[in-house]
Amino acid sequence: MNYNQLTENERYQIYSLKTAGHSQVEIAKNLGRHPSTISRELRRNAGQRGYRPGQAQRFSETRRHEACKVRKITDEVRDQIEVLIRQELSPQQVVSYLERHTGVSLHHETIYQLIYADKISGGDLYTHLRIASKPYRKRYGSRNRRGRIKNRVSIEERPSIVERCGRVGDWEGDTIIGKGRKGALLTMVERKTLYTVIVRLTGKRADLLASAAVDHMIHLKDKIKTITFDNGLEFAEHGVIAKGLDADIYFAHPYASWERGINENTNGLIRQYFPKDTDFTRVTDEEVQFVMERLNGRPRASRGGRSPNELFMGQRDDLLAA
Repeated sequence: MNYNQLTENERYQIYSLKTAGHSQVEIAKNLGRHPSTISRELRRNAGQRGYRPGQAQRFSETRRHEACKVRKITDEVRDQIEVLIRQELSPQQVVSYLERHTGVSLHHETIYQLIYADKISGGDLYTHLRIASKPYRKRYGSRNRRGRIKNRVSIEERPSIVERCGRVGDWEGDTIIGKGRKGALLTMVERKTLYTVIVRLTGKRADLLASAAVDHMIHLKDKIKTITFDNGLEFAEHGVIAKGLDADIYFAHPYASWERGINENTNGLIRQYFPKDTDFTRVTDEEVQFVMERLNGRPRASRGGRSPNELFMGQRDDLLAA
């Protein structure tokens, strides 16, 4: 069955029934529509003062009018898209960046079409698309190795404001282990802004990690309030980090990676540049810095299209000039 657009008369019926206290399911049954149609209508066509039928009708007409426009992508816009894709931005992020910085409004499917057209003609833009992979899981050995971290404070004692991401200064920390467990990266992510610090570790010992963490983050000390770590033994010297950065340190529950979900997701993005078989003893500090700058300059849909640099440093990124 083909989908028919809601009429203006139906929008007035929706308004009347909603005002009378009827549920979306009841409204859908009354109009002979699917409940998802009513849900979508109320979500897409409501204004600041709620759902009003006349305004909803205008929103719908405007949207259809815009959808019918034949948009010609200029060579300049095409070049901008290519620059952004080659910086490993997703099509959704390209759309967000172009709209915010150049005023060009596109749909992400348009970007995908351009990429695949480029592939057919022999181009390599498609190689810069991110491909989701299974999340990396560190292995620690037997369960009884957990709990050796002395003076650890459980995440249960962490202030509730941290969970709400209501301020800048709450970080999550973890490590990414390299091929053959010969090297590692320390990754630190600020929860509210997603600003990321990546440190190449010269060794896996807890004292070396603690020293590296303080050395690389001391300049951000005024923007560090708490850090939530994984339970790996590499964080056993957490007291050194707490003292050096004047931060409160907490530990997630064992085998509860979702309690540091932001850090886990960021590690997945880092793995795009450093796959699982990467030998970190062969990776340079310059390469690590490059990845860090890429992630911090990337617009994030979950943060309104703003980059971590904008949110954390107040620094606007001009990716098209990069």
